[in-house]
Amino acid sequence: MSKTEFTVEDLKRILLEGAGADEGVDLDSDILDTDFESLGYESLALLETAGRIEREFGITLDDEVFVDNPTPRALVAAVNAQLLGSVAA
Repeated sequence: MSKTEFTVEDLKRILLEGAGADEGVDLDSDILDTDFESLGYESLALLETAGRIEREFGITLDDEVFVDNPTPRALVAAVNAQLLGSVAA
């Protein structure tokens, strides 16, 4: 059964599990509007993150999800929109 809400806490956990965190980055600080590149996450880490989100939440994300949603706030909103769409279907 897939979950119905994706939170910033889910994102932080998945980022840490999949790619860890750069030494100078505190994911517990206010990161919502900081782009993933500034947080130290590059394409390979973001691909791993997308795969983990898809498996855990039972959705399929667009290949451009991180291009279109470059910050944690935008990504959380995009994932929740996808979850809402999958519940409605």
